[in-house]
Amino acid sequence: MTQILRTLFMIATAMALLSCSNDTNHYRTTTPEFKLEQFFNGKIIGYGLVTNFSDDMVRRFTVDIDASWEGDVGTLDEDFVYDDGEKQFRRWVVQRTGEQTYQGRADDIIGEAVGEGQGSYLRWQYRMILPVDDTQYEVTFDDQMFLIDDNHMMNIAHIKKFGITVAKVTIFFDKVTD
Repeated sequence: MTQILRTLFMIATAMALLSCSNDTNHYRTTTPEFKLEQFFNGKIIGYGLVTNFSDDMVRRFTVDIDASWEGDVGTLDEDFVYDDGEKQFRRWVVQRTGEQTYQGRADDIIGEAVGEGQGSYLRWQYRMILPVDDTQYEVTFDDQMFLIDDNHMMNIAHIKKFGITVAKVTIFFDKVTD
């Protein structure tokens, strides 16, 4: 019984530490300020890769994004092309809800995504049904976006199942300028 309680205590402590490790306030004074409606407006090209829990690369991809905003509502059309030839399309509809807070929806997202930023950082979290081969998994995405400058951004997404990171997606975005 003592061993079970000790194990449960260790799991609860680890979960508490993990939940505190990505506090947006840590980035409050960083610049330039990251606003989704400014970076994701127009054409953006992304280059990324997916790694498994051992950090072994499992897929590479490019994504072309065409984004536009009307007031506080943005539409992001994402066309993915993977190195194995698979193509995917996702349309995000994003609502700005505060100074640096957002909500978003897409067809393959469960419920609403929520985002909160401070300074040059934005955290974007959502649940999704992720198809892998012939199986579908309900997972949680925890995206951490870092604006490098006005035209470049890096996103590291932890894909989690039961709170444990099972894969990671790293994407570099270039804003297409005229």
